Amino acid sequence: MTDPTSDNQDTTQDSPYLRKIRSFVKREGRLTKGQAKAIEECWPEMGLEHQNGLLDFTQLFGRQAPVVLEIGFGMGKSLVAMAAAEPDKDFIGIEVHRPGVGACLAEAQAANISNLRLYEHDAVEVLADCIADASLARVQLFFPDPWHKKRHHKRRIVNPEFVQALRHKLAEGGIFHMATDWQNYAEHMLEVMSQAPGYRNQSDNNDYVPRPEHRPLTKFEQRGQRLGHGVWDLIFERIN
Repeated sequence: MTDPTSDNQDTTQDSPYLRKIRSFVKREGRLTKGQAKAIEECWPEMGLEHQNGLLDFTQLFGRQAPVVLEIGFGMGKSLVAMAAAEPDKDFIGIEVHRPGVGACLAEAQAANISNLRLYEHDAVEVLADCIADASLARVQLFFPDPWHKKRHHKRRIVNPEFVQALRHKLAEGGIFHMATDWQNYAEHMLEVMSQAPGYRNQSDNNDYVPRPEHRPLTKFEQRGQRLGHGVWDLIFERIN
């Protein structure tokens, strides 16, 4: 997969939903032995390949159940915790960084999780090419890169084009749940989503919501809370 090394580098646009500007820069870290072992052992069963195209969730998981998709799961600890806590749902995680994929697989293996599958690929391409319309119960985007410098704001994944592409993948009544610890990005998310057709804010005040129980409190957040840092959750429902 080709990734940008400068602000001006574009990628090939193979579908109407792909952005020319990536929302990430892939920085490969070194795999630990445990991560490499988990990939070798678990990828044949839990790994998904973008090149294989559209998924059939019933065939993939062997049952019919609500499907939750998380974009950018980091090292995967929270994603595995959610899959364990909600066994009545099936989970798909997308991450571009291989050490995170390996760490998530190791966590899932240790927890004996069976309702989780992973992509190591660009989430925008996976959404466009592998996820059927109106098939997802929930999409999660937790602590994405805020691209805090103004000249980098065009890289933010939450933008009008992306949220409309994502809306088509949500079932009616499905939710898009975002969280960030950057207030400026939270304000940007709220502005984009408030103007996006087909969504309704689940906040009583039309802004942010308390952290719902299904999103685990991470060590990163706990440390931030002790330091007085804020975290903003936004939940929007697809209404049409």
